[in-house]
This record gives sequence, structure tokens and C-alpha cells, in this order.
Amino acid sequence: MTAHGGARSAHAERRVLILAPIGRDAELMCRMLEPDGFECLAFKAMSDLAGEARRGAATVIVHEEALGRQATALLEVIRQQPPWSDLPVVILTREGADSPVVHEAMITLGNVTLVERPVRVAALRSTVRTAVRARDRQYQTRDYLREREEADQRKDEFLAMLAHELRNPLAPIRNTISILRLSNGKQPASQLWEMMERQVGHMVRLVDDLLEVSRITRGKIELRKDRVELSLVIASAVETSRPLVEAGNHRLTIALPGDSLVVEGDATRLAQVFANLLNNAAKYTDPGGEISLTAAREEGDVVVRVRDNGIGIAPEALPRIFDMFMQAGLPGRSAQPGLGIGLTLAKSLVELHGGSISAASAGPGQGSEFRVRLPLAAAQAATEVRDAPPPSTGQRRRRVLIVDDNRDAADSLGALLEVLGAEVRVVHSGPSALETLERFKPEIAFLDIGMPEMDGYEVARRIRGMQEWRDLRLVALTGWGQERDRRQSKAAGFDHHLIKPADVSALQAVLNG
Repeated sequence: MTAHGGARSAHAERRVLILAPIGRDAELMCRMLEPDGFECLAFKAMSDLAGEARRGAATVIVHEEALGRQATALLEVIRQQPPWSDLPVVILTREGADSPVVHEAMITLGNVTLVERPVRVAALRSTVRTAVRARDRQYQTRDYLREREEADQRKDEFLAMLAHELRNPLAPIRNTISILRLSNGKQPASQLWEMMERQVGHMVRLVDDLLEVSRITRGKIELRKDRVELSLVIASAVETSRPLVEAGNHRLTIALPGDSLVVEGDATRLAQVFANLLNNAAKYTDPGGEISLTAAREEGDVVVRVRDNGIGIAPEALPRIFDMFMQAGLPGRSAQPGLGIGLTLAKSLVELHGGSISAASAGPGQGSEFRVRLPLAAAQAATEVRDAPPPSTGQRRRRVLIVDDNRDAADSLGALLEVLGAEVRVVHSGPSALETLERFKPEIAFLDIGMPEMDGYEVARRIRGMQEWRDLRLVALTGWGQERDRRQSKAAGFDHHLIKPADVSALQAVLNG
């Protein structure tokens, strides 16, 4: 291989690669291109050219005589290009009719320009300049895509960090509220606890929704599908939305058909869809309003309708009602709490289940209706849908170890678990946890993940490495809640992964398990 022409480019992407096995053709072409400042590399073998093309090239110039069987190496390079790339190939053909070899190359090599020999200097320079400009646009597209992937990754990392940092202070707040509610039920204190708990719950939902949108838009969400009875899904959604419905003094009616409606889906995600729709109806309906949820079979599908007699939706807002951060408020009314992503989440989750969602309204002040259509599961191979077992009433006093370097979170969780009937020991580091095992002999250990010196993963791995503690139930209690975090905690030996701030029912389930 020999190099000719102007100064070598600092980037391999600007090179012109030439395969001209006949005489001094390659050298002459490099001289023709010299005024344009291209770096030219000349080759005698296609395999050598293909190897350099993998490193980067602006364009490739090949004599017709070098094609045929030899073109396989170049074809392999072209087939392995990334989606943004379309390497320009200039074929210098013999004078006269097109040969079968040239015809085949045009089909297989893709971005091909034919130049008949003998070639004029101006024609060659013009062809190469055009190819290089086209290649530059490809590089611009690549750089744009790279910056945008990188931007998405930075956004996801920021949201995950934000969620973690917000969940940490929320944990002791929720724990303290739960303790106060459980230990003092008198008025007006109980009303204040309920109000504080609703607001904390609202903040938790906002954090969760932000992360959900990020995962869905990047295709990172995983559905855990099973055959589920729709009535149970709706019951779960109603229970989730009940505090908001009752706070607005709304009348909620549910009408479901008498026969079973079974869908193939993720029960938790579907409940999230209907809870979002009910929450939306409650927020945009004046106090004392009417909300209804109905379900019916329609041509092999089930259609669920959520109606309200609230403020309605303006006609110009309907086409954008499912857009991110869109809120359907009316002029002159204060904005409702929330980020305007609940309907976006609902639409994405419904479509992931193979369904569709739509909105309708007669206009401002006329209420609104949201329709969710989901395919019913096949009638055959129906599996029995069972209710969740009732919680244990005879809870035994468990010995529980709490390990968290955030003292407020650890101490408030310890106090809450004591109210729930557990015997608790609190420590604030991984080494202290390992030292406490033999003295305290816990049955359950709640471990924070992000501790200095020795994180929760390392504590869990060490515990699982001790034969006498392999039956100790390990619970990761952390602000990190993405799917990869759950996989990592499971790999480290945790039995459960709870997100801060954990609610009382989740903690009771662990104690009763």
C-alpha cells in the first residue's frame, strides 16, 4: 500500500481509498485529486482496501476489473455498516456497454456512482467532491444521533439520581407520619396525619411517574404478563384512587358485566392505567361531581369507559390530550397538581398491551370520557384467577435489623416497625451490621444500598456467604428503583426490593411473610 496526494487528514473518515490494479492509474488519480486536499490511499488487493475501509473512509474508488469475486470483501464491509452509514462507492467502468459485473455491483454495493474511462479530470474531481459532501452529511447525522443518545442517557441518569435524592428525605417523613397515625387516632391530629400522608403519597407518585415516562420512551419497561381478571384490576385501581375521589366528595359508580373478563396483561400496569384515568377525572371535576367506570365486551375486546361531569376538554386540546406535560385546564382556572404525564403513561401502557385509548368531550363544562380498548384473552386454556391471601392476623414478634447511614430514615423506620410489633435493632454501617448479627440474631434485615465504606450489596453478599445466615430474610430498602437495580439486588442475595419511602402495607407484608 502506498500513500499519495496532499497532507494526510487527521481523521480516517476523510480518506479516499482507491483500488486500481492496472499500471499507474491509482497514482494518476491521486494527483488529479491533490488540489482538493484529499488523502488518497492506493491498494493492489481488495482485502487490503476493505481492511482500511473498516477504519473509516469518505469514499471508495474501484476499477471495474477489480470487482467480481474480489468484491466480496468490500461487500462485507458495506453490510456491516451502522444504520446511519451509506459508504459511497465510485466504479470506474470500461468504455462501452455495462458488463454483468458492474450490474451486480450496483445491486449489492448500494451507493454506487459509475464513471466511464477514460475519465476527465474535472469529472473525477466533481464526482469525488459530491461523494465526500454526501459522506459528511452522514457523519453529521451520526454525530447528532450520538449526542441525542448520550442526552437520553444523561436524562435517565439525572432522573434516577433525582428520584434517589427525593426518596431519601421522603422515607423518614412517611415513617413518622405512619407512627403518629398508628399511635394517636384522636381528632384533629388524625386529619392532619391523613393530609400529610396524602401529600407525601402525591410526591412519591410524581417521582415514580417521571421514571416511568423515561423508561417507556426508551423502551426499557418490562411487562409481566399473565391472564388477569379485569374486575380485580379495576378494584385495585379504585382502591388507589379512592382518597382523591373522596377528597373531592365525588360519587363514583362502577358497572361491570356479570361474566368474567380476562385479559392477557400486567395487572399492576393495567391498574395504573385505570387509576390514572380515575385520578384525572377526580382532579378535573368540581367537588360533589359524578364519576363512572363501566366495562363491556365489544367484538372480542373489552372496552372500559371512565366518564365524569367535570370541566370538560376544549376541542383544540383534544388532539394533544395524551401529549407529555399536557394539562387540560380551562382559561381562568388554576392549574391542577401534577406534571401532566398521567395520560401519557396511560396511553403508552395501553398500547404496550396491544390496546388503544381515546378521549372525547362535548366541550368546556360538558365533562369528558376516556375509552380504553383491550383484547380479551383467548377463551381456551383459561386459568383460575385467585384473590390474594388475606394478611395474617396472628403476627409474631419478629427480630428486625435496620442498616442505613441516613440516621433519620433508619431511626424512623425502626420506630415504625416497633409500632407494628417488631423487635428492632438499628445500626448505621455495613461493618456494624455484620458485628450485630451474632449478638442480635435477626430474622429480617432491612439494608440501605448506597452506604459508604461498605454498601448494601456487599453486606448482602457477605451475609449470604455465611452458612449460618443463609436463611436470614434480606430486604433492600433504597431510593434506587429501576429494573437494573432490582436485578442487581437479587444477584447480591436480597429476597425483597422495596423503594423508599415504603408504605405500611409493604412493611407489614415483609413482617408477615
